[in-house]
Amino acid sequence: MDADEIAAGRARWQARYDAARKRDADFTTLSGMTVDPVYGPPEGTGYPGFERIGWPGEYPYTRGLHPTGYRGRTWTIRQFAGFGNAQQTNERYKMILGAGGGGLSVAFDMPTLMGRDSDDPQALGEVGHCGVAIDTATDMQALFDGIDLAGVTTSMTISGPAVPVFCMYLVAAERQGADLSKLDGTLQTDIFKEYIAQKEWLFDPEPHLRLIGDLMEYCAAEIPRYKPLSVSGYHIREAGSTAAQELAYTLADGFGYVELGLSRGLDVNVFAPGLSFFFDSHLDFFEEIAKFRAARRIWARWLRDVYGATSEKALWLKFHTQTAGVSLTAQQPVNNVVRTAVEALAAVLGGTNSLHTNALDETLALPTDESAEIALRTQQVLMEETGVVNVADPLGGSWYVEALTDKIEAEAEEIFARIRQLGGEGPHQIGPMTSGILRGIEDGWFTGHIAESAFVYQQALEKGDKRIVGVNCHTGTVAKELEILRISHEVELEQRRVLAERKAGRDNAVVKAAVARLVEVSRTDGNMIPAMLDAVRAEATLGEICDALRAEWGVYREPARF
Repeated sequence: MDADEIAAGRARWQARYDAARKRDADFTTLSGMTVDPVYGPPEGTGYPGFERIGWPGEYPYTRGLHPTGYRGRTWTIRQFAGFGNAQQTNERYKMILGAGGGGLSVAFDMPTLMGRDSDDPQALGEVGHCGVAIDTATDMQALFDGIDLAGVTTSMTISGPAVPVFCMYLVAAERQGADLSKLDGTLQTDIFKEYIAQKEWLFDPEPHLRLIGDLMEYCAAEIPRYKPLSVSGYHIREAGSTAAQELAYTLADGFGYVELGLSRGLDVNVFAPGLSFFFDSHLDFFEEIAKFRAARRIWARWLRDVYGATSEKALWLKFHTQTAGVSLTAQQPVNNVVRTAVEALAAVLGGTNSLHTNALDETLALPTDESAEIALRTQQVLMEETGVVNVADPLGGSWYVEALTDKIEAEAEEIFARIRQLGGEGPHQIGPMTSGILRGIEDGWFTGHIAESAFVYQQALEKGDKRIVGVNCHTGTVAKELEILRISHEVELEQRRVLAERKAGRDNAVVKAAVARLVEVSRTDGNMIPAMLDAVRAEATLGEICDALRAEWGVYREPARF
């Protein structure tokens, strides 16, 4: 790009920056030195390939979505939390919000994640252990008791039974008197990554996609600010993928959901802004920054050139980041504070929109109040003390970072081509990327490549080529054993007792009729969300709703592979 084009771009950025709202804050260095809001090539000089870097707030968004960077608005501190019952988790939420957290993120227990009630035999011993137990809309009410759902953004990390859980959230908001059209937050709902990595599915892919399509339609029409899909690379990376695989599989899944929306006749400019993303931030500092920058650029180009989006917001890749749980070690766990801080800084320098920082003890158990506070304070130290919020994309133009961004992007594009090849030549029921994803799931293509990447890394660890402090180097320590949070068995007994009382006190005839009506709608082309909401309002349980659909659609069994 020549000097005149770069100067014109800088002028466009300056005009947008001047017109944008900025925080009332000190944007100088610790020593009082004034810094510019963005940096680029020296005036009067050209820069080959600068069109791929550009300016913040301008296509291809490599340097961020907004001209102000974090001078306009800092990232949302969204700490992931959930344990025991709804009342216990509600107390943790109030602690997080009171300590400066900006949004909530719900962790559910395993029975809830699998669409099972707390009294289901398969839930035995699991209630409340890896998240909060939610059986009915009344639990959801208790979860957010005293928290204005219309005034706080809420993320829910659940995919298999995401739609009925979302309906419980809506009913809880109704019971608060909230205007549902004003609700804001994110539902994960990403079923593709379950088949690829996390394994928390209920049905075959097609019924899940039916539910997701219904949800996209409903939110676009009724709750426009709510994001019905958070396409997740986090679990793909935690399963052992490389950074490029995480990026490529995640964006391919996102393209699949774009094709799903288009197949429903939805306008890409209307529904695409409701898609968001969820990435892992691992320990290779510069690789992670490059991954985030490449993600924005790829998404903008594909949405514009492949899927025909024309509105700016449809081209924006908005993403939440969580520091890498898989990087935490049980050995010398206090070192995890350092790991988390480095990973969080990479996410921030990569331009994340919201962030969760893991607690030092999460490799051993759910976090204690103290470790949860340290994780929260890690973000606040970065935000308030380090100056990283002063300049948009401060590493933009770095030879290393730009080369790494290009390299990761090129690897991702190669993977996209291979996925589309898996789907064969058209016609495709939903779209070519979706066909490739479904074939890749069926053939074990994704899981096979992730397993190979995990194996290669494990070999490098065992040979000592890759090093982890406290694990295969620097193993001596004076640290004492941590006190960890333990969930009492009484939590499960109490949850089951309360659920039994709730079932006995409701009108079971109304519940059965509502669930039967939901199944009837599932046999038509009608949108299932209104009927599901009616079942939830009648206090149908999560298990009852999911069991009725399991009976109708069957249960997915992963094929055996050797």
